Amino acid sequence: MSFGPLLHAWRDRLDPADAGLPAGRRRAPGLRREELAQLAGISVDYVLRLEQGRATSPSAQVVGALARALQLSRAERDELFRAAGLLPPRDGTVGNHVPAGVQRLVARLGDVPIGVFTAAWGLVSWNPHWSALHGDPAQLPPAERNLARLLFGPYAAALHPMRSEHGTDAFAASIVADLKDAAARYPADPHLTDLIRDLRAESAEFARLWSAPTPPQPHASERKTITHPEVGEITMDCDVLLVPGADLRLVTYTAAAGSPDAGKLELLRVTGGHTAIHRRG
Repeated sequence: MSFGPLLHAWRDRLDPADAGLPAGRRRAPGLRREELAQLAGISVDYVLRLEQGRATSPSAQVVGALARALQLSRAERDELFRAAGLLPPRDGTVGNHVPAGVQRLVARLGDVPIGVFTAAWGLVSWNPHWSALHGDPAQLPPAERNLARLLFGPYAAALHPMRSEHGTDAFAASIVADLKDAAARYPADPHLTDLIRDLRAESAEFARLWSAPTPPQPHASERKTITHPEVGEITMDCDVLLVPGADLRLVTYTAAAGSPDAGKLELLRVTGGHTAIHRRG
């Protein structure tokens, strides 16, 4: 089956509830085109052109985003890549495939901000509460949805101010430590190699941490305080959960029930937040 019919068939197959969307009254099963576009971070017009065969050369980045949005299995993801005329992601590289069960978890735990990251700290999935807390990642170019790029790159000034219980420097150093670990485990990954090369050239702080003689500690669960432009400071437990077999990290934020911080989180969930990430300069 060619790319367009595959995309349409898998869009019809996915239950909106599994994607965290209200079912409502629908004339057809599955996701609407605008819902798939939103989940994948592309335009509705592009989804339409892909399904109709008028757009025939989607990038690997777009195909990967569509595969995640459609909650495809690895075999189905590879079939979609081949239908687009692309080689499927190969072994030995940082994986960005999010299993359907993990995606359903992210969608259904709407009262908890959840972001799903790769071993290289690339953000590949998130729920609306995450966007309300941090700003909408969909407003960033896909290549910039990486925690290391956000910390050390041109978007750093746009992040909501955040304090870690171990200090900002320790947090930044822990992300560098994780990238070192990923580089050791995925030495043949060209995107990871490019990321590290770019950050070493663009950020003196990253280069210093990368070359530090004392290995920094990897990122772990801790308490963090985020200064949000809508509700002010929110202090939360930030936990990092590993997905066995997928080399993914689920990052969650929670606050004790009944606390002022929990009230602020709930307010953000209800209002959706109103801030966006804008490029510095």
